[in-house]
Amino acid sequence: MAARFTILTPDAQFADDAVIERQVGGADVDFEIRRERDRKKIPDEAYARCDALLTWHELKVDQSVIDKLTRCRIIVRAGVGFDHIDLAAAGAAGIPVANTPDYGTSEVADHAMGLLLGLLRSIPAYDQALQADPVGGYTLEAGHLTRRIRGTALGIVGLGRIGTATAMRAKAFGLEILAYDPYIPRGQEIALGITRVETLSDLLAASDIVSIHAPLTPETHKLFGEAALSVMRPNAVLINTARGAIVDLDALHDALQAGRIAGAALDVLPEEPPPQPLPPLIAAYHEQPDWLRGRLILTPHAAWSSPESAADARRLSAETAVAYLRNGALRNCVNEAVLDRKKLRR
Repeated sequence: MAARFTILTPDAQFADDAVIERQVGGADVDFEIRRERDRKKIPDEAYARCDALLTWHELKVDQSVIDKLTRCRIIVRAGVGFDHIDLAAAGAAGIPVANTPDYGTSEVADHAMGLLLGLLRSIPAYDQALQADPVGGYTLEAGHLTRRIRGTALGIVGLGRIGTATAMRAKAFGLEILAYDPYIPRGQEIALGITRVETLSDLLAASDIVSIHAPLTPETHKLFGEAALSVMRPNAVLINTARGAIVDLDALHDALQAGRIAGAALDVLPEEPPPQPLPPLIAAYHEQPDWLRGRLILTPHAAWSSPESAADARRLSAETAVAYLRNGALRNCVNEAVLDRKKLRR
């Protein structure tokens, strides 16, 4: 008789009763689906009885959670980023952590290009002006950032899957593509037909548009603070579809207000949704003073979103969990360096 497994999803981002996940798991896998943001709202016994934890991004998986995972053999992130999971604590407990990097690539790259076009063709600004006054707003006055895109320089920070997909899209628009990523192999830029830049400062100084596609790590936390923003060109715009905490919102607020950069488009924030009271940049976006109007676009961590992408994230993450539980096949492990294999649970 085949062994039965229980997979706990504490922070499900879908409305149904795990239809896709249950199709992947089959008859011998039970799914316990909850929709919490607070890890303390999950009963200890739910953590204790699960063979795998399949988490999204709403619930922090820290030492206090990992201590409760007495039976758990694997933690799978239904998505790419894993900065909310304590990799070292999981590794010390003998629990591998895997992510799902093979979903949403097209959507995020498309979204980055959409934000680029929205800013530099002033599409939201024109739309908002016409909504407010369909007759009087039928002018070009709202297009503060409108410019020719062909021939300008796009600097990509992080040339992984999504950074590469964004670069390929941008080439079709006639942009010159620069990339900064100290972790990619030498020569990858040659294969892609783009220019490698050796330092972040050099990239920022040479770019009209900067698009962030890096993971959130201690190295990249607030990477775009006052120092980095001061190197950017006054006519440059910043786009972030990666992780919110890579950008220091207060430093960005000051740079926009002082005119040190031209504009920004953010799909991600350090805290989502933003806290109350609102950070100065988000408060200004809400109030739309003259100095900011048409220069900032926000979207609600939506870059990854499409029905197809959501289905991929669910299917692929469930496949990763089930494959490990059934036969020990481990893919996309992100804590290999700190994983105590002597403590692996079989």
